[in-house]
Amino acid sequence: DKIILGTRGSELALTQARLVAEALQERWADVQVEIKVIRTSGDQEVHAMTALPAGRKGLFTAEIERVLVAGDIHLAVHSAKDLPSEINPGTHIAAVLPRGPVEDVLLSPVPHDLQSLPVDGIVATGSVRRQHQIHWKRPDLEVVDLRGNVPTRLRKLANSEWHAIVLAAAGIERLAATREDGTVMYEQHRFFAKSLPLEVFLPAGGQGVIAIQIRTGDDRMRLLLEAINDFDTRLCLRAEREFLRLLHGDCNQPVGVLATVDGAVMKMRAQVFDIGATPPHESAVEGASEEAEALATRLFASIHANS
Repeated sequence: DKIILGTRGSELALTQARLVAEALQERWADVQVEIKVIRTSGDQEVHAMTALPAGRKGLFTAEIERVLVAGDIHLAVHSAKDLPSEINPGTHIAAVLPRGPVEDVLLSPVPHDLQSLPVDGIVATGSVRRQHQIHWKRPDLEVVDLRGNVPTRLRKLANSEWHAIVLAAAGIERLAATREDGTVMYEQHRFFAKSLPLEVFLPAGGQGVIAIQIRTGDDRMRLLLEAINDFDTRLCLRAEREFLRLLHGDCNQPVGVLATVDGAVMKMRAQVFDIGATPPHESAVEGASEEAEALATRLFASIHANS
């Protein structure tokens, strides 16, 4: 019995696809999993080094969705934060793996946190959310654009005059680049990693989550995936994606949103920045964890009332 799993070809995407394959094989010993790499327009644009517009969601997922709908693969593996809030109507997210770390990390050639960076220092990030969060707390810093996959970004930091870059902790952890002393080694370069405070750097919706998408009505895949689905992570992702849907918050809008589940209680917090303006509109709600979408609706109404 063979399952074909579709993914992007970046080192991180392949690592995440292998985590899904391993989880499936651990649960279903007789299932063979083949990983099929699908080249996306996002990858091609990054590869060509053309100007990839900041935060155009779907660039890294649309082709994979098309191949899924066409039936050439059985399931698609994504970084959940890359998925637009409205996905292909013939598909749905059937399962997620346990969530990785949600924080953003400041990486620098010498030890720094956000406050200790030099006045007028240079920080690179490709995320409009992170750009606004940095400007909010350190308006003196110069924030420059950063493109490419994680290895490319680390190479750029090593070979530039930048003081730091900001990346998702989950990606760094999954690429196994972090050493016991908390530093990150890549190609003989050592970087110092400092987690950024969640009060300021609220993550993108779905950050740290590996999402598995199937064709709607594929009951066999749904049943296979049920066995590896992390229930609490799925609830949090549902809440975060519903908030983004209500906001139309695909990533050209600077927005951070995070849901956490503790038993029967879900807490949700969001930040929405007006383009160019600081500080953000912020709000937090809590309620029953099964009512993920209702909680997202309450959070949206509360942010709306504050804006």
